Formats: sequence, structure tokens, C-alpha cells
Amino acid sequence: MLVIKLSAFGDFILSIRSFQAIRAHHPGADITLLTTKPYVSLAKASGCFNTVLMDSKPKIYEIPSILKLRKTLRSFKFDRVYDLQRNERTGFYYKLFPANKPEWVGNVRGCSHYYEKPDNGVFHIAVREKEQLKTAGITDVRLPDLSFIKADIEDLALPRSYALLVPGGAPHRPEKRWPVTRFAELADHMTHLGITPVLIGTEAERVECDQIKQFCSAALNLCGKTSLEQIGVIARKAQFAVGNDTGPMHLISAAGCPVIVLFSNASDPNKICPIGPEVEIIQVDDLQNLELEKVAAALPAANTD
Repeated sequence: MLVIKLSAFGDFILSIRSFQAIRAHHPGADITLLTTKPYVSLAKASGCFNTVLMDSKPKIYEIPSILKLRKTLRSFKFDRVYDLQRNERTGFYYKLFPANKPEWVGNVRGCSHYYEKPDNGVFHIAVREKEQLKTAGITDVRLPDLSFIKADIEDLALPRSYALLVPGGAPHRPEKRWPVTRFAELADHMTHLGITPVLIGTEAERVECDQIKQFCSAALNLCGKTSLEQIGVIARKAQFAVGNDTGPMHLISAAGCPVIVLFSNASDPNKICPIGPEVEIIQVDDLQNLELEKVAAALPAANTD
């Protein structure tokens, strides 16, 4: 049995509950995941898969790589494929299988368990995926359980009471970012509540995190210093998290941390917001106009004991 989920970070996290539902529905099955390099370690740790294959996502003209992928896919003799990516690439992968296709749960025309995204209404990615699994008889899809994530965070020297700030986002989508100056003001506000701001981001977001640290010296800057697994563990113990519409917020929310996610009109939270036990959405047309007071008013009550 094969599950396909290639990217992106937030979507991969949203699919963890589907991975777990598939494993629960097929407890004794030999299940393989086809994914991309950034998610291999999480996939292996999840306990949902017997084998994890890494897809290099070859271009259509990279014939040797495509032939190698075809040989690999055929060698496993999969009897069913759960295509959770549902795009043109995985539609092409369907064609790599021999004429006697495995059962295919996805949106490829002619597949055995066809699911087509509704063309009206608003449907969250996770809701669409849940409906897709129903076509294969899987109806018990719960909130994701990220207790499998383990990581050593001792060297990060976290304070007793802290909350996470995630000021980054896709570099080509600046309209999805709350201004760094506002994050800095929020960090300062948090210190007056007795909460240490902990800055989370990739190396590419170091400039933003450094600017916040310069404004709020009490902040702990972990930008570029944490693995995905460490972020998951840190999130479990955080008071809350505030961040833009970006991948790490999906992981933080799924780990059980209360989150406040900031959206502009550039994306629709009804389709792509994080899922978790406590998710608060603040959406304005332009994040440049979102004032500190509105975000501060939404912060959960602090527990600094």
C-alpha cells in the first residue's frame, strides 16, 4: 500500500491525521510513504509507515530519473494508493504503473476511488482530505496526535514561562507577513506579562528575528537553531504562539499549543488555517494595518506559575 504526500510543510502537517487514520484502518498492512526530503524524518518517526521513499520530483525531461521512479513504484506491487497530493505530478505517477493499476484513492480520472473537489463552497484542505478518505471507507479521522515527536531541547535553555513568535513566511509573499516592528512591540508586551518571547524561524528569516531581538532584549532568538522535531517539542510547553500564515504554525498548533494566526486577504483561513485544539484567527485586508492592541487582546491568559 502506498501513500503519497510530497509537500508543502503546512500541508504535510495537515495530512498527519490522515496518515494516522490510514494506519488505524489498515493496522496490519505494509504501508509505504512517498514524500520529499524535508519530511522524511517526521514520516519515519510517526510510526505510520513501514517504508519511507524520497521523491526527487524529477522534471518531465529527466528521463533516467523518471524511469528509475517507475521501476521503484512497480517493484513494490502496491495494491492500493492513497494520493493525498492530488495534483498533476501524482496524476502523472498514476500513469507510471502498469496497465493493471492498483486501487487509487485520488482525483485521477478513471481511478478506482475517485474524489473530485467540490466546485462550490469553501472547503478546508483537511476537510477535503477527510472526504477523500471516505471514498475508501475510512471515516474515523481525528485531530493529529504528535506525541511521537521526540527531541532534545535542553541545550536551547528555554525559560520556565514562554510563548512562541513566528514572524517569517514565504519570501515571495510579503503581503502575508505582519510587520516586524509589530512583532517586536508584541514581544515587549509579552515581557510585561511575565512571558519570555521565543523567536522561531529559518535561517532565511534571521534578519527579522534579529530585529525583534534588538528591540526586545529579553526575547530568546532561536531562529535557525531548531529542527522540526524540536519545534514540536517546544510547542507542547509554550503558553501560546503568534505567527503569520506559515508552515511552522501548522506544526505548533498540531502539537497542542494555543495559536493565534494572522491572515491578510491574500489567503483564505477557511481553506488553509492550522488545525488543533485551540486556533484563533485574526484576519484583516492588509496586515500593515493590524494594530498591536488587537493581537494583544486575543492572547490567552498567561500562566506564569
